[in-house]
Amino acid sequence: MTSDVDLCVSIVVHWSREVLDGRGYGDYQSMGLSGGQYGILREVVDAGRAALRKGTATRAGVGLLMRRQARERCAARYRDGRPTEGPWR
Repeated sequence: MTSDVDLCVSIVVHWSREVLDGRGYGDYQSMGLSGGQYGILREVVDAGRAALRKGTATRAGVGLLMRRQARERCAARYRDGRPTEGPWR
C-alpha cells in the first residue's frame, strides 16, 4: 500500500515536471490534487524555476531539487495524519 506521503510526492513530482516543461497549470481537481497538494506543487515549481533562472542547477538537478522539496512538504502536510484527521479538523 502506498503511503499518503509517497502518493503526494508522486503526484506533485509528476505535475511539477509537466508544468516546468511548459504544459501549464490546470485546475487542481483535474490534476487529481487537493488544494493543499496544489499549494505544494506551486511552491515546488517556483523553486525549480528560480534555480533554472539563477543557473544554479541543471535540468536534472532541478528535478532532484523538486523531488526533495516535494518530499519535505508532503511529509510536513501528512505528519499528523490525513487532512481530515488530526490538526485539520
